[in-house]
Order: sequence, then C-alpha cells, then structure tokens
Amino acid sequence: MYNELYEKSGSEIIRVLGKQYSDYRKRMGYTQKDVAEKSGLSVFTISSFENGSSTGIALASLIKLLRAIDCLEEIEKLLPELPESPRALFKKQYKK
Repeated sequence: MYNELYEKSGSEIIRVLGKQYSDYRKRMGYTQKDVAEKSGLSVFTISSFENGSSTGIALASLIKLLRAIDCLEEIEKLLPELPESPRALFKKQYKK
C-alpha cells in the first residue's frame, strides 16, 4: 500500500479519499445534505469530492467535511506527532 501511494498522482489520491469519505459518511448515516448543513459546504462540492470529479479540494474544506461526520480526529493521522529524537533525549539526560 505504501509504495502504491507514491505511484499515484495527487488527483488520484484525492479521488480515493473522496470515495472513502463517501463510504464513511454513508456508514455513519449522514446524507450529503446533512453534511452540507453541518459543514457550510454545498451539496455540489461534497458530491464532486465524493465522485472524483473535483480533485482540488482545499484542506480547510476537508477539515469541515471530517468535522461534519464526527471524524475530525482522523486528521491527526496525516502527520502524527513525532516522538522525541534520541539526540534530544540524550541531551536531556546529561543536562541534569
């Protein structure tokens, strides 16, 4: 899966995200209209993202969409917090 991502274009990755978002939304029982009302985005924008016809979704819009289906915590998976580096840990240990 990891190597497959690097072989895809940005547009292809966004299409996959749109499809996955659609699956999440439906499984959680939300309609596109529900999401539009909660997010402030248009049904057209949501539909375009989900069906892959719009591959230029803004990060701010993606955050609104995740918030609308109560999945905002998933955004943390994009860039998880890094553990402290071994060098920093070493420096802390010998400063005492």
